[in-house]
Amino acid sequence: MSHPFRNAALALALATLAGNAAAEGAFAQLYAARPPAGSSFVRIVNPDAAPLRVQIANGPAQEPGAAKPATTYAIVRGNQPFNVLVDGKPAASLQVPPDTFSTLVPRRSDGKLTFAVIDDSNGTQDALKAELRFYNLAADCAAGQLGVSPSGPALFQDVKPGASAARAINPVSATLAAGCGAAASPALPLPALQPGDHYSLFLTGTAAAPVLRGQVSATDPYSR
Repeated sequence: MSHPFRNAALALALATLAGNAAAEGAFAQLYAARPPAGSSFVRIVNPDAAPLRVQIANGPAQEPGAAKPATTYAIVRGNQPFNVLVDGKPAASLQVPPDTFSTLVPRRSDGKLTFAVIDDSNGTQDALKAELRFYNLAADCAAGQLGVSPSGPALFQDVKPGASAARAINPVSATLAAGCGAAASPALPLPALQPGDHYSLFLTGTAAAPVLRGQVSATDPYSR
């Protein structure tokens, strides 16, 4: 036989614990150590399916590839050189302006590895919405596009090669597809996004056979 008062008390206790946990999480985030003024955030996206082992400055070594195209954003000092390692070996010494977000795209040409820098700083700051950022990294794609699949509205159009664009959206369920001209990628369902989330969408592959990949953006934790 059930006991209504006992069940009600248990429900209240569970709700209180959940509320306390949420409050503790909010306070932890509020009082967490933050990078000093002038810091910047840099990550690497790998347009190829084969994993690439990379490390930015003092951040963790990571292997962006087909399943997870981009690393987390590493914390660096603005206007100061930082090293990029590939497969454990120095690959580049770079620097970015202070108070910016940047995505590095590795390119191999004539046996040499270089990094193109995409500025991610022109984002949206609406805490009640999620942000989508779309990158055109497909080979020979003059104008990347992204829309709701199968026949919904276009979200991004005419994104130039090696460039990105961002917009704020209400956190809703949707299936997206990207492409170049008449060629479209297989559909990609959006995960359940929360207000304040930043989700990256990478158009890779080729203009004739585009591929769309996505992941939630994240930064490395900062410790003094």
